[in-house]
Amino acid sequence: MNAVAVITGLGASLPPDRIGNDQLVREGLDTSDAWIRTRTGIHSRHRVRPGTTTGDLAVAAARGALESAGAHDAGLLILATTTPDRRCPATAPELAARLGMTGTPAFDLAAVCSGFVYAAAVASAMLMAGAYDSVLLVAAETYSTIVDPRDRETAVIFGDGAGAAYLTRGERRDPGALVHFDLGSDGTGSDLIMIPAGGSGSPYTDELPPRRDRYFRMRGREVYARAVRQMADSSRTVLSRAGWSVDSVEAFVAHQANQRILDSVADKLGIPPERCHGNLREVGNTAAASLPLALADTAARGAVAPGARALLTAFGGGLTWGSIAMTWPEAKPVRHAPESRPTHKETASCPPSTTTS
Repeated sequence: MNAVAVITGLGASLPPDRIGNDQLVREGLDTSDAWIRTRTGIHSRHRVRPGTTTGDLAVAAARGALESAGAHDAGLLILATTTPDRRCPATAPELAARLGMTGTPAFDLAAVCSGFVYAAAVASAMLMAGAYDSVLLVAAETYSTIVDPRDRETAVIFGDGAGAAYLTRGERRDPGALVHFDLGSDGTGSDLIMIPAGGSGSPYTDELPPRRDRYFRMRGREVYARAVRQMADSSRTVLSRAGWSVDSVEAFVAHQANQRILDSVADKLGIPPERCHGNLREVGNTAAASLPLALADTAARGAVAPGARALLTAFGGGLTWGSIAMTWPEAKPVRHAPESRPTHKETASCPPSTTTS
């Protein structure tokens, strides 16, 4: 059977405020531009302004993907995020409504930095089952709202942004074909990447929990070792399922965690630097939005030919990980600025593009 899910549209959205390393230092973080660049490879990241939500970024990226695909709606909407607009309800139904897709099934998916891969696998399964003819997959994050600005371990790494992909059924030979997936998890490492308070295990009460328990925390050294091993192993597994050799991979895009992790995974797989693509330097780690933003950026630059064999891989909290063997899409990415949340119920429409990325 040659039918597979195919990416036919790509969208992206980044907040207008670009935060350089020196600004973090001026804001009081105990670090330096040189330290950040050396340890992470990150030069800047984007940060939402007060009042701008994950949903606002998601709407903009989703509109871009719809426009890129020449579509007005989709049969299903999935939003991959760790930073929903509120704990309840999910952000996806409101996102669908803002896109003029009221009545369309929509749900949030939480797999932290592996969210896009997990959501793509779910979308692919829905399409292959014949449940829907199209899926709008959005990954959006505002990590600046959950990262402690005093924590050098996390504040220097994470940024805000959203990416989106429009999926339909097609053939394995088509550009943008999602050929095979590999997913995995290990809950014994759930404490390596977490926000301790706020869930049913440690709910908020009249007395707020300690400051450190309200923010995202990560045990960097342990995460580094696990991330490199799991992404490399998952990549080998998905390539084996696709019947591809590592040498046949023409484009490698890994979750934009930090440069040391990216270099180590590529080295373990034997993928040369010229085949590795991403935008970590300019946007930092955008969690679930990382892969679609890197896809859109690379595609916009024309750095990879449509139809080329590509390998995507990610690792995140949970712990979760996953990989995709795919052919490079020919879709032209469309980028929109974040949209403000409407103040009253209204039927949304897809406006013309503001910029292309």
